[in-house]
Amino acid sequence: MAIITLHKERLQYNFERLDYFFKLKEIQWSVVTKILCGNELFLKEVLSLMPNQVCDSRVSNLKAIKKINPKVETIYIKPTPKRSVASVVKYADISMNTDIETIKLLSAEAQKQNKIHKIIIMIELGELREGVMRDNVISFYDQVFQLKNIEVVGIGTNLSCLYGVLPSTDKLIQLSLYKQLIEAKFNKKIQYVSGGSSVTIPLIFQNKLPAGVNHFRVGETLYQGTDVYRDAPSNLLKQDIFTLKAEIIELIEKPRVPEGDFGTNLEGKSFKFDEKQIGKKSFRAILDLGILDVDQANIFPKDENIKFFGASSDMIIVDLQTNDKKYKVGDYLEFTLNYMGALRAMNSSYIEKVVE
Repeated sequence: MAIITLHKERLQYNFERLDYFFKLKEIQWSVVTKILCGNELFLKEVLSLMPNQVCDSRVSNLKAIKKINPKVETIYIKPTPKRSVASVVKYADISMNTDIETIKLLSAEAQKQNKIHKIIIMIELGELREGVMRDNVISFYDQVFQLKNIEVVGIGTNLSCLYGVLPSTDKLIQLSLYKQLIEAKFNKKIQYVSGGSSVTIPLIFQNKLPAGVNHFRVGETLYQGTDVYRDAPSNLLKQDIFTLKAEIIELIEKPRVPEGDFGTNLEGKSFKFDEKQIGKKSFRAILDLGILDVDQANIFPKDENIKFFGASSDMIIVDLQTNDKKYKVGDYLEFTLNYMGALRAMNSSYIEKVVE
């Protein structure tokens, strides 16, 4: 058995610190729930913190959120697939968009559902993920403002997620200037300049965030307690909101080097071994956890003496070396996780989810 645990007091601590901080700066923020993979138990814990908004990139997750709390405002945070337009209008109060034909479909569907669907238009500022090219922004908005049952509530951008392009004062000033330009040209009020994510938070502390940026979408810093800009733990927040433990299902002292003719393993990898290790032994533990559940590069044993030997689809093999701590079959080994480690583990239906 393997278990991922959400430590609710640590989560609450981080939420309250961030909420206080954003309110102090008069910034509205939305909790990103992607890492929870729609898990109802964990979603209830997040929603119990009473966030003003939550956002996700899966309609099924937004549906789960609305089932728990129909009143919480939801944001769909990637360009809307045309085949998902009806469900996006139904479960997302706001969606982020970059394609005019898709927005026309959202308009038609919003009329059908007798709703006003709010949208944030994403602008490309160098990350080359989603975003309207800057030269086309004004003409794009001109078309969108013509559509029925569509309310443009913001402009936004995405940075850091694809190529690691960091937010900067100059880039975010550009975003703020587009908001002013659009408001002046079309005599419309734009509520949100959504230029902030976890990676942007340090700019606030450095007094480098342009005044116009008033909306953040925060996931990793909340759940991991990290300063994403520096890729380091934040000394203002708690870490280990998620922890993982996996049961030892075999523990035997075995040779360090395999024997026989070598081909490739199930991942297509081939291996070479240090000849100095031939004849040496160590205690090898097999864990009830595999490549299907996690990537070992994103999980970290709490016992620093433990090293990874390798993995197959449903088992991970670790080196306990001399087994000084006297582990035995049935014991759990505990791990901390980075963001991708927690996301992958949460997405595995084979890992039990627990709140403590």
